[in-house]
Amino acid sequence: MKIQVSRQRALRLAAFLLAMPLAASPILTAPAHAQFGFGGIVYDPTNYAQNVLTAARSLEQINNQIRSLQNEAQSLINQGRNLASLPYSALQQLQQNVQRTQQLLQQAQNIAFDVQNVDRMFQQQYGRVSFSATDAKLVTDARTRWQNTVGGLQDAMRVQAGVVTNIDTNREQMSSLVSQSQGAQGALQATQAGNQLLALQSQQLSDLIAVISANGRAAALTEAERATAADQGREQRRRFLTPGAGYQPGNAQMFGNGN
Repeated sequence: MKIQVSRQRALRLAAFLLAMPLAASPILTAPAHAQFGFGGIVYDPTNYAQNVLTAARSLEQINNQIRSLQNEAQSLINQGRNLASLPYSALQQLQQNVQRTQQLLQQAQNIAFDVQNVDRMFQQQYGRVSFSATDAKLVTDARTRWQNTVGGLQDAMRVQAGVVTNIDTNREQMSSLVSQSQGAQGALQATQAGNQLLALQSQQLSDLIAVISANGRAAALTEAERATAADQGREQRRRFLTPGAGYQPGNAQMFGNGN
């Protein structure tokens, strides 16, 4: 059924129809095949409703795509954070601490921390006392062993002082690394901060090993000196108790020329 109206009236009616929901407009109820014509323009309510539903579905799909793109963008941002490297490194300072302790160990006096050097020095200075050695040689060897012992004690104290100096530096590094770990943006930064904390613990363990080694060296030198001194004491006692030629009388001269 077609109704011919003026163009102005048709426009007002079309605006009214577009503004009202279809379900709330009983006057628009018509058969599915009904069409209305206004000034040569054909209006099909069924087609209009399908177009509205199609547009709504298209809008929903666009919204879903937008949300999907937002999720992908957020995922990329999170991946970027997880792959971001930690902007702080304590490696250089830790290496300097280790090198400082190593230098103190390398400055060990007389008997160094070297297997071949230890074997050679012990054979020369802490071996069995020779029966044919002169008294002067025995005294010289005893003084050398005493110097080794004193030097070992001094070296141990120097290593201890160096390790104590590292404590303050280690405290600062530990505080910085914990702060970096707590403020990490992603998994990689947290992992790197944890690895550097493990490196700090390794450096502290190396300092502890250095102190134990220096103290052990000093104690070993002390015991070696004591053992060799006991052996030398037995030799000197043997010489003292060994019967000699005895007293031989001779001419004594007193008061210059005897005048």
